[in-house]
Amino acid sequence: MLAGLVRRLYRLVFGDDVEPALRPVLALGTVGAVANSAVFTYVGIWALNDLGATQKQLAAGFLVGALLAGAMGYLGGHLSDHLGRRPLMLAGWAGNLIVLPILAFVHDVWLGIAVLALEPMLGSIGSSATTAIVADLVPEEKQESSYAALRVANNLGVSIGPPLGALLLIGQHWPRLFIGVALLSAGGWVLAYRTIPERGAFAPEEPPTRGSFAVIRRDRAFLIFIGSSILASMTYVAFETLLPISLVQSHGLAPSVWGFLVIANPILVTFLQLRLTRAVSGVPASVKLGIAMPMMGLPFLLLNVTAAIPVVLLIVVVFVFGEMLWIPTSQSVVASLAPADLRGAYMGVFGASWAIAWALGPFSGLQVRAAYGDAVLWSCVAVVGVVAGVAGAAAARGHDRAPAEVASPA
Repeated sequence: MLAGLVRRLYRLVFGDDVEPALRPVLALGTVGAVANSAVFTYVGIWALNDLGATQKQLAAGFLVGALLAGAMGYLGGHLSDHLGRRPLMLAGWAGNLIVLPILAFVHDVWLGIAVLALEPMLGSIGSSATTAIVADLVPEEKQESSYAALRVANNLGVSIGPPLGALLLIGQHWPRLFIGVALLSAGGWVLAYRTIPERGAFAPEEPPTRGSFAVIRRDRAFLIFIGSSILASMTYVAFETLLPISLVQSHGLAPSVWGFLVIANPILVTFLQLRLTRAVSGVPASVKLGIAMPMMGLPFLLLNVTAAIPVVLLIVVVFVFGEMLWIPTSQSVVASLAPADLRGAYMGVFGASWAIAWALGPFSGLQVRAAYGDAVLWSCVAVVGVVAGVAGAAAARGHDRAPAEVASPA
């Protein structure tokens, strides 16, 4: 009965046409998202309440962790071009096995913050390889739908992780949370070891014979696209970090109400991402990006008029639809821009754009809010979204693909 229920859920979410070679990556994406969200939903509370860190110490740890993750993401992608995706993916999964048991028993504040900053760095070793292997496993015309499926798998995991973490945290038993998720990560490592192939059917025949940094440095279209990705990621960071702060502090919204509103994000992505990707499969990538990124920034301007709950829900929904257009399209564009032999390094730089946004977004946004207020903050976010859309569309033009078949969920 349980197996039948799992199969029905799989068909409901992913449909019947997912490339068989992609299924292990989707399974790992779900397990990884469960593990990460089970811990990182609560790790800030642990650092402040149990470890005894100050907010400045915690902020410093997050900042250093984001910067280290960006640098390691590129290095991991570069190494995956030379060593293969599988070893780097296994190394990334091993990161949780190192960090989480230490967090379970650490009591020194600075040691705990240092280890906490190492976790995203170790995890990012395999993140670029995971993104790059999608393009190694499926034909070019299936890449965008495959990236959409991976995003669905990640969001399915994000829907499961926080409740699982809450169960492990009953009685505020932090070691049980960290050890429990470490055991889950061990299962993910075994799954990766048993299912990830040495190379994909569409991977380059030989490792690169040139330096990736020199090629990337001269790739003007790609650098423009990365600039647009940093700006778009900053609007995403604004949604994740600045929006709840503004709603609670400036508009009096209860934190619990925001919690019920924000779950619309993973639910919509889980059940609508592949359907939306199919519906717009004939639209050029440059057009989708030119629409998607402003959709993520402009809705925040509504908060300058009212923060009524229906308006906040509208902002969440419009933002999520822009996000669903943006992420798979961006990943597909990077795969198109990248030379096949340097795909991992290109994906590493793309992943680093997220780390840069997480490092700069909360810091700059909170500074603007403190100095000029919420209205100016949301105006800046809207402008950032529009500029990101213009730059992303310009960089992607010339790399638009012909319409492709996209898997249809049952």
